[in-house]
Amino acid sequence: MTSLKPRLIATAIALALAPGMAGAQVLEEIVVTAQKREQNLQDVGISISAFSGEQMERLGFDNAQEVTAMTPGVSTIQPNGEANYGLAIRGVATSDFTTNVESPVALYLDEVYISQMSGAGFMLYDMERVEILRGPQGTLFGRNATGGLAHFVSKKPTQEFSGYMKGTIGDYDQYKVEGAVGGGITDTLSARLSGSWKEADGYIDNRVTGTDLNNQNDDSFRLHLAWDPSDCLSVLLSARKGQQDIDTGSWQHVSSNLPGQLTPDEPNVVTGYIDNDNDSFAGDWNRDGFNKLDTDGLTLTVKWNLVGDVNLTSVSDRSNVHRHYIEDSDGGPVDLFNFFLNTGAEQTSQELRLDGKTDSLQWVAGVYYLKLDINDNNGAITDPFFGGDPETTDQLGLINPYTRELESSSVFGQLEYALSDTVSLIGGLRLIKDKNDFKYATKLVDFIDPYATNYDGKDNVTGRATLASYEGNRNDDEWSGLVQLNYTPTDDTLVFASVNRGVRGGGYNAPIFPLTPPLDYVDETMSYDPEHLLAYEIGLKQGLMDGLARLNISAYYYDYQDYQAFYILGIDTITFNTDAESYGGEVEFIASPAEGLDLLLGASYNDISVELPGGDVPSIQSPKWIFNAMVRYEFDVGYGSLAFQADALYRDKHYFALTGLETVEEDGYAVGNISATWTDPEDRWQVSAFIDNVTDEEYLVQTFDLSGPTVFGMTEQYFGRPRWWGLSARYQWGE
Repeated sequence: MTSLKPRLIATAIALALAPGMAGAQVLEEIVVTAQKREQNLQDVGISISAFSGEQMERLGFDNAQEVTAMTPGVSTIQPNGEANYGLAIRGVATSDFTTNVESPVALYLDEVYISQMSGAGFMLYDMERVEILRGPQGTLFGRNATGGLAHFVSKKPTQEFSGYMKGTIGDYDQYKVEGAVGGGITDTLSARLSGSWKEADGYIDNRVTGTDLNNQNDDSFRLHLAWDPSDCLSVLLSARKGQQDIDTGSWQHVSSNLPGQLTPDEPNVVTGYIDNDNDSFAGDWNRDGFNKLDTDGLTLTVKWNLVGDVNLTSVSDRSNVHRHYIEDSDGGPVDLFNFFLNTGAEQTSQELRLDGKTDSLQWVAGVYYLKLDINDNNGAITDPFFGGDPETTDQLGLINPYTRELESSSVFGQLEYALSDTVSLIGGLRLIKDKNDFKYATKLVDFIDPYATNYDGKDNVTGRATLASYEGNRNDDEWSGLVQLNYTPTDDTLVFASVNRGVRGGGYNAPIFPLTPPLDYVDETMSYDPEHLLAYEIGLKQGLMDGLARLNISAYYYDYQDYQAFYILGIDTITFNTDAESYGGEVEFIASPAEGLDLLLGASYNDISVELPGGDVPSIQSPKWIFNAMVRYEFDVGYGSLAFQADALYRDKHYFALTGLETVEEDGYAVGNISATWTDPEDRWQVSAFIDNVTDEEYLVQTFDLSGPTVFGMTEQYFGRPRWWGLSARYQWGE
């Protein structure tokens, strides 16, 4: 939750959905491609929010997760704090911090699927728009979108010379610079180069080492080359690269001497350490954790108008993610338990699709191929258990190397047929074939300087013993599908009803510690089957007050078979299959009742229960209620305009694990924010000031239960960012 900036949630929904009007300068209509063709946002029979690049700039978002907070029923999850990101939509989420498990909420960048959660932290700059789709999207987008998806679309080159520069300073010595420049090179060739760099001191104090943790040190760039030799053919070559090198992995230590219970006023029964200073942003860690991440990718997109209204699109991509993460997991001044993980993922994907239309029919069909090669490892430095000397560089511990090779291929199609002037029928189908090969081992080793930032777990280790190993392969044939009716009695009204079958692919576990009975290294423990979801949804999109307001309502019921549940058993992390069901809905109301005034009220409700042997429990990261409210007023000041904005977000009680115990509970919280923005008359200059979390609310974004004397006698807690102020100035030229 630290990156959410909920002050802008309500504004963004208004931006995405409200019609343009004089004085409401941030409101505009948005064209989306949620159904692989261009449509007005309010004409799409999907629960969707979308935000243009201009809107996101006014809202101040600077990474891919902040924008997701603008949509009811959507949350950002951070299983490794600042170092790892994922999405939860309508209570559908995962808290597995290993990278061999793909999220049930898919992320896309310029039509490319981002398979690794650790590769999802790219910075948000120079964007054309973002589309957030709630509910299963398995027919047209396919892989692992049972919960929904977020599609980030970057700005592409044009013949016109254009660009911008933006600088930000803020709390904790924050400095950020971003910009873009582009234009025509020849009559048919154009380019656009954009990039972002940011630094900031950490806001968490390590009293042992003197380091400020959770700092910022990120940079990223994108280069687009567009060749348009004719009106019928366009070719786009896109390159991207990013890196992050930060000090993180700082968990607050709360003594939990009894299983599932917090005992903050008692010394830890295992280590004798106690941290009861009530400071959520300071600790006594003998090790500084860190996250070192490198990502890159190359995409070739070809669009060709074959004949009439028939078009061919090809999207080819090669992506890489490399990550080294380590943390002081015991949260104290002893070398009890230091967790690490290393990611080496190479991804190749190819999509070919045809689309076309007649007077009464819209259609799209295609094939998709994904190859994913993962060479990862995780483990723990647990030196005291094995008699090592903590004063030396060499330390003992466990390392779990594993490889996964996935090949996924599918064929898909979707039709929309107009039964009358007001009723249309949509049908879609995707056939999927997955092949998984997996190898895993757990080893007792000597680590040679495991805390070096260039350590990747493959070298600098000396093996003592292989404790266990496992090999598995699985071949899954699956299908997803959609049947939907759209009813548009007026230009301002859309009613839709759908039945949707979603699929999440099967996979494998990579436990951290040696398994203990009744668990063993067999298929029943190490492998889990594909997840199936049957989703029923109805929705209404309605214009009101002669275009001055809009009301969007949706309601759904989810029936899961073989739901993939993530469970922590002591210090073992296991994904397994069970059943689950969920129901809920969202309401969005946006109004511009007077010139320059924008108002928004939003709410979402979700009730999801997961079947466990001891009874049904709520899912992780799934508050029943989320509310947001915003007021924004913009007015002329003689030279330019000035806008004031205030908003608040409330998240109800929720849990970070399926146990539902006190150690993994967040009671609920509200976060408020304020901002002021001046814009010059030509809309070239923009100067903003903001305060996020204006009341300095303390709230949990993740916990891990390591309680009881048979584990580590503690609970790890991670808190959202404290109050944060900032100032920014932006200048743009061209369009």
